[in-house]
Amino acid sequence: MRTMWKGSIQFGLVYIPIKLYTATENKDIKLHMLHKDCMAPINYVRTCSKCGKPVGNDEIIKAYEYAPDRYVPISEEELTNLQDEGIKSIEIINFVNLSEIDPIYFEKSYFIGPDSGQGLRAYSLLRQSISDSNKIGLANIIIRSKQHLAAIRSFGNGMLLETLYYPDEVRSINEVPGLADVLAQNEKKELSIATQLIEQLTARFQPDNYKDDYRQKLEALIQSKAAGIKPEQKKGTAAAPNVVDLLAALEASVKEAKPKRKTAPRKKKTS
Repeated sequence: MRTMWKGSIQFGLVYIPIKLYTATENKDIKLHMLHKDCMAPINYVRTCSKCGKPVGNDEIIKAYEYAPDRYVPISEEELTNLQDEGIKSIEIINFVNLSEIDPIYFEKSYFIGPDSGQGLRAYSLLRQSISDSNKIGLANIIIRSKQHLAAIRSFGNGMLLETLYYPDEVRSINEVPGLADVLAQNEKKELSIATQLIEQLTARFQPDNYKDDYRQKLEALIQSKAAGIKPEQKKGTAAAPNVVDLLAALEASVKEAKPKRKTAPRKKKTS
């Protein structure tokens, strides 16, 4: 597993050398863009929108557009100067309950591993302390020139760091059109049956029960075409029913979700 960040966690006056490793991976299948006639990849060249000339990486600078077609350039040195001296130190600011953080704030997960044998004792102490307290630590961290709010929690026999969005990065749900009259739409009987349906569909979360059906189908299609097997033509799918009676649809859903009773085998009569 490749290290993607190296630094330390500051826990009071204790510094714990750590390394971060990406905890998740994107398994989307990458499809290339080809020229239809030549079946060769398409090249994309960076060109200037004004003069039309190709531009190399050494000729590109960063800038902010503060008005239409008006830019203020920002150098890499200026960006570096904005960062705190403790760029490679994660200082735990507070400890909070995990249940107090809405999932909308979570962004990306990283495994926290110890960086050296000398820091193993402090690493183990912090992990055990966080686990016993049922709390998570909140800290700031800079990853790839961007500051993140981060949650540090125990995970298995190690720790996990999860970057969070700052409050001003989370949009207000009040911006969603059409929500003003939502609460006035609920009928008591419909709500009761909907609650019953939720109870029938409730199960313990087991990650292995869920899979990416689309990716598996795409992988099978690629393997078939690579082997020269012509894919089967998919039959037309039936259109989704236009449900007018919400109550009837809920009742039918509850009936469909009911587990089938297992009938006990009949005992043979003995003479």
